[in-house]
Amino acid sequence: MNKPVPWWMQPWVRITGGILVLILLGGAVGGIYMTQIPPEQPIQFPHNFHVGAGIPCAYCHPGVQWGPVAGLPTTSKCWGCHQQIPQDKPELIKLANYAKNNQEIPWVPVFIQPDFVHFNHRPHIAAGVACQTCHGDISKETVAKPIAGENMGWCLGCHAKQAPEKWTHLSDCSLCHY
Repeated sequence: MNKPVPWWMQPWVRITGGILVLILLGGAVGGIYMTQIPPEQPIQFPHNFHVGAGIPCAYCHPGVQWGPVAGLPTTSKCWGCHQQIPQDKPELIKLANYAKNNQEIPWVPVFIQPDFVHFNHRPHIAAGVACQTCHGDISKETVAKPIAGENMGWCLGCHAKQAPEKWTHLSDCSLCHY
């Protein structure tokens, strides 16, 4: 007499389980990959040129001084300088069209944190943390790219290095997760 095969040993259960595992792994790999590629921007902004010209990050991203979000430059901020030079390059022509049509440039944020993380630029700037510490050497980039491996462990490692005397406060979960 044959013993009945337990339900978890049935071929259809194993196949279904295998397919579910593949779907979950594929989603995880796809999600990680998507956070590591730079999004397509409406204007290919040359950070290397602007940083090389001595323009401070906070000029285009003023929110770092007073709020949690750095902010992205408005059309009027860009046009304030660029209306004075010839619009003879494709990216400058795009900017001129946004200004002429009184439209905001639909920038796509690059350095995005998950919804369960609340990052605030203000205390980092007040503590003297340079933009390059988290965003890399933008002076060598044209379009900004996400930094690989920038995660909670990376942040905690920096907190431990930068201010070991404040480790108890800086490692408190509620500081970033609230």
